[in-house]
Amino acid sequence: MTSLSEDLYNEIPKFDAHIHQNVKRTAILDIAEKDGFQLVSINTEVPDFPGITEQRDVICELNENIDDPETLNFITTFNTKNWGKSDWQDDAIEQIKKGLEKGGIAVKIWKNIGMELKDEDGDYLMSDHPSFDPIYEFLADEGVPLAAHQGEPKNCWLPLDKMTVESDRDYFSKHPEYHMFQHDNVPSYHEHLVARDNILNKHPKLNFIGLHLASHEWSVEKVANWLNNFPNTAVDLAERVCHLQYQAINNHNKVKEFVEAYQDRIIYGSDQIDDGKMKAEEIQKLIRSKWTSEFNFFASGDVQSAWNVAQPFKGLGLSKDILKKVFYKNALKYYPRIQNSN
Repeated sequence: MTSLSEDLYNEIPKFDAHIHQNVKRTAILDIAEKDGFQLVSINTEVPDFPGITEQRDVICELNENIDDPETLNFITTFNTKNWGKSDWQDDAIEQIKKGLEKGGIAVKIWKNIGMELKDEDGDYLMSDHPSFDPIYEFLADEGVPLAAHQGEPKNCWLPLDKMTVESDRDYFSKHPEYHMFQHDNVPSYHEHLVARDNILNKHPKLNFIGLHLASHEWSVEKVANWLNNFPNTAVDLAERVCHLQYQAINNHNKVKEFVEAYQDRIIYGSDQIDDGKMKAEEIQKLIRSKWTSEFNFFASGDVQSAWNVAQPFKGLGLSKDILKKVFYKNALKYYPRIQNSN
């Protein structure tokens, strides 16, 4: 970082509002304390993650044993494995209630809805299926935000050599089950987003955070249009900053103008996972590198580079006030149950 953005990085309180703390160790918490970050760990129904109850209990146990439990917040979720059984919706809402009672600040749904889960006829179950309405209604009535990863980056529907950023090529080469280009008779990119928007049209009081730039990551114009259409929404940046950097190669001003225009509705997150496979010092180095380089993209106007973006790009050079919103204030605004130590 340049000296100016480094000074800002050290001065501004920050949230990483999208990590996955899946093991009982404090590696990320320790580096977060040094760098002035608070954290939000998101419980998610991922096949190779621990069970969702175990994910929640990891956070609760960590918070019982650290000096400042407000450093680590979490978003809860519910299990879809029993979908279709007569009492599954009641059970899902009870899971949500328990998660909220233990300190959860929102509820997450993941891409398994639309990409894995199927109904009794073998059709993919989309996120706007009527069976989910009681859950969305409960969240809207209780004022609990829904944080949703619906669909995938548009690159998911392209061959590996046509993808725009290296991190997507890396992920989909390792997870071909989610690389929709390789699969026939699956819902399209457009169908995922239509289903997501149907939820918002049906439940206009639902507070909704479109994770990963709401899967419109490839176009700041598309993100802007989506935010304009749905006033109760925000987006997070988790694992999608590189897509803004990619667009900044040829459309720097457009990206900067987007962030300036929607500065009150963008939340920073890294999507870093701690599953215990890396040594503590390795994951600390990795996440700090991501934090500093991504902060620098927003804070500095210098020409920069990133490992997953093929060409250099110019940073956005945003004001201190905007940086405070993206990296701190907006997390508090859209997750009002958040515990804040600052």
